[in-house]
Amino acid sequence: MQNAIAALDLCELSDAIAHGEISSVKATAVALERLDLIGRKLNAVVRLDGPRALRAAEAADKLRASGALLPPLHGVPLAHKDLFYRAGDLSSGGSKIRADFRPDVTATVINRLDAAGALDLGRLQLAEFALSPTGYNEHYGHALNPWNPAYVPGGSSSGSGVAVAARLVTGSLGTDTGGSLRHPGAMCGLVGLKPTWGLVPTDGVMPLSASLDCAGPLTRTARDAARLLSVIADRDYEAAIGASIGGMTIAVPGGYYRDLLHPIIVVRLEQAVAELRGLGASIIETAPPDMAVVNALMLLVMTVEAATIHRRWLIERPQDYAGQIRARIEPGLFFPATRYVEALALRTQITQQWIACCMGAADLALLPAIAVPVPTIEATTEGGPEAVARIIGQLAHCSRGINYLGLPGASVPCGFDNAGLPVAFQLVGRPYAEADILRAAHAYQGVTDWHHRVPDAAELN
Repeated sequence: MQNAIAALDLCELSDAIAHGEISSVKATAVALERLDLIGRKLNAVVRLDGPRALRAAEAADKLRASGALLPPLHGVPLAHKDLFYRAGDLSSGGSKIRADFRPDVTATVINRLDAAGALDLGRLQLAEFALSPTGYNEHYGHALNPWNPAYVPGGSSSGSGVAVAARLVTGSLGTDTGGSLRHPGAMCGLVGLKPTWGLVPTDGVMPLSASLDCAGPLTRTARDAARLLSVIADRDYEAAIGASIGGMTIAVPGGYYRDLLHPIIVVRLEQAVAELRGLGASIIETAPPDMAVVNALMLLVMTVEAATIHRRWLIERPQDYAGQIRARIEPGLFFPATRYVEALALRTQITQQWIACCMGAADLALLPAIAVPVPTIEATTEGGPEAVARIIGQLAHCSRGINYLGLPGASVPCGFDNAGLPVAFQLVGRPYAEADILRAAHAYQGVTDWHHRVPDAAELN
């Protein structure tokens, strides 16, 4: 019974609870047990609140039995990245500095999940201050990729990616400032959806860079992502998800987006494009603008805004940062204010240029999610700083610019590399094109089974 419940995706579990086929108490008990055993083994868990969750599950089952109209996530157990605040609960943000921090507010997205009937089981591991595409955390250890624990799971929403991929929970909220939903999505074999900047409220979420931060879901399927996004964005993304993509045009930019591509990634992307073409989508080739400018402006905005948040701690508690993290924040203290304002002022113009070049008249653009195979933890933590920085730069090559542009994007699993680690493509759209992204991803998942593959760490056999 436990394995059967763990095998269900979010929509399947939600529907089973709503129909009385599975009790919320049973689903919650299974999730808590798996988080406590498998989740801690993979270092994905920061904190669980079992008693509170089980009380909420009991109340959910009583409400269902009463015949009341049920909200869309009624009784579904979830857990989230440890930077979504719930008033009075610890929220460290993966840091030593905030180890004892208890906020006095609850994030709007958590309130919306509560109102939708979801149960909050606790908080999941992340990179220190949400600042690493690998999930690097010197203070609390690395979360381990469930496909192979020697490899990184992607970050900074590392625990969320691990927990969903290992079938510990059916969905999780994370954040994305330069790829932090799409990285763990790609490296753990999930849909990681970064919404349009500003679509989903980020109040009550520990900030990294207010002009870039986005909150969104990590799930196994596009339909699951649509259901979660519908709740946290307060609009319906699920109703039209099953519509055909016949007549949709998808652009495949070359140039910069092919510069670092490993041969196995090329093969998997070509296979994905063929599947989408077979579903009726038209494929066109395009060329991106100067991405060096986009990336430079993105990094300027991120480091200045991060340094503004961290300035006092950098002065008073520099020893409590991991060296890799401090080195990425400190440069933001030294940019002139005029450069920062200029970077923000250019944003609309450069976004329009990117859309014109990369998409043209197309509905979506298909990019690599990660241009190279998933690296090992050793490769991203040992050796000289230059070697580590080079690998980190490769991981963010195709994702970080999208945050500066403010566009929606999602990782979609499309196979495995030669070492058995997931490979993914990335769908990017115009502002507020989440429905198109989810529709295309759902159509692709309808003719492929990559999202059904289960890592050995999930122990479902």
